[in-house]
Amino acid sequence: VEKVRKAPWDGDFSSMKPRAPAAALFPLQFEPQGPRYSVRNNHVRFQGWSFAFGMSVSSGLRLFDIRHKGERVAYEISVQEALSVYGSNCPAGMSTRYMDRSFGLGRYTSPLVPAVDCPYLATYVDTPALSDSLRPQTRKASLCIFEQNLGSPLRRHYSNLQALYYGGLVNSALVVRSIATVGNYDYVWDFIFYQNGALEGKVQATGYPSSSFLHGDGLRYGNRLWEHTLGTIHTHFVNYKVDLDVGGVTNSLVAHDMVFEVTGAPWSPEQQIERPRLTKKVLDTEDQAAFRLQSKMPRYIYFAANSKNKWGHQRGYRIQITSFAGDHIPEASAMERAISWARYQLAVTRRKEEEPSSTSIYNQNDPWTPTVAFADFINNETITNEDLVAWITAGFLHIPHSEDIPNTVTVGNAVGFLLRPYNYYDLDPSIYSHDGVFFTSEQDFTACEINPLACLPKTASCLPNFPPFTYDGFRNM
Repeated sequence: VEKVRKAPWDGDFSSMKPRAPAAALFPLQFEPQGPRYSVRNNHVRFQGWSFAFGMSVSSGLRLFDIRHKGERVAYEISVQEALSVYGSNCPAGMSTRYMDRSFGLGRYTSPLVPAVDCPYLATYVDTPALSDSLRPQTRKASLCIFEQNLGSPLRRHYSNLQALYYGGLVNSALVVRSIATVGNYDYVWDFIFYQNGALEGKVQATGYPSSSFLHGDGLRYGNRLWEHTLGTIHTHFVNYKVDLDVGGVTNSLVAHDMVFEVTGAPWSPEQQIERPRLTKKVLDTEDQAAFRLQSKMPRYIYFAANSKNKWGHQRGYRIQITSFAGDHIPEASAMERAISWARYQLAVTRRKEEEPSSTSIYNQNDPWTPTVAFADFINNETITNEDLVAWITAGFLHIPHSEDIPNTVTVGNAVGFLLRPYNYYDLDPSIYSHDGVFFTSEQDFTACEINPLACLPKTASCLPNFPPFTYDGFRNM
């Protein structure tokens, strides 16, 4: 029998009350001449981008009809599922398998705190949800949209050889964000739109890791975090649906990679050179396009259009995944079929109306006979010149440690994917951005008409009118 002291009301070691007094205010972001994007109802325009957004009660944030420079890039990009599998030497801990779609990633979307969850002057959007009631309920300020200066160049070059010049472009992107608090964990869901035609889907995990009472051989399943607290080892897996329409509805999946080709040097045949050579392969079937978690995947894999750019290459959008995932659960497990989407880091299938999602809200309740088993989607159908959908899985292993007290930080706990134009354009479309900076050694780089940065002291000298701080997160709870 362990004698445990009663926890104080202030939360003790798990309290998130700051341990230091307030000091100088952290940097704030604002638009010197107002927002450069527009939000009308659920439709957004920014630079060359336009799209519609929505919030599913079960799966959370989703986008539709995503266009760049007027041409559709994707029909739908949406969150599908967030999975956590825990280990412990306590009964509840060892049997925990959270499939958060069942609880509702949209249902538990949090009201956002200005200047912490999003920039203070972001556009905050109320989202409706129909759940547990006969009427829709509105969650105040539960989605935010803002343009973010990422503090680095999107591209740049300083030339000090024959020509003396500087050319660069700030990496300023549009972010659409919602945060779902499902019990103990908070998931920060972002879709990010860049000026070069790239789009990123990203999730950051924070909140409180689930814990167990520390006893016996508990340290085989995590780290001790406090007097009687075991931070239990667990996985995070997230799944996205990416319904790309690149240059039209029908696409093919193409893989590019590299091999070393051994050859004699033409100018000196007795000398051997190992030179990189491009490899190309069309992936014809769903089976070829289903890449297991631990399998080697081509480093360039893209949806190819039935049209070509000016240089004769198939126009495409490349899928690039950022993930640290290991195994989701042994495939021999009786409940693995319920989360069989997590077998694959990437799977590309034909788009079908009867396959709208990789999982179901009912899979949590009966994982042994799942309502939707994603593995059944992959049945070796041809995927050449078809309407295709990419299902992307990203994740990471979390072994809670003392720095997870009082709760987990987002740093290092972010995964997701990028969609990048690959021969889609004839050149980088961001060259037409109004944010470009270019001057030569022969120009007066302090003149506004040559260098817009020279005008910053004038254009950014006045602070905007910051509205008063409000928060509706504790109403009608």
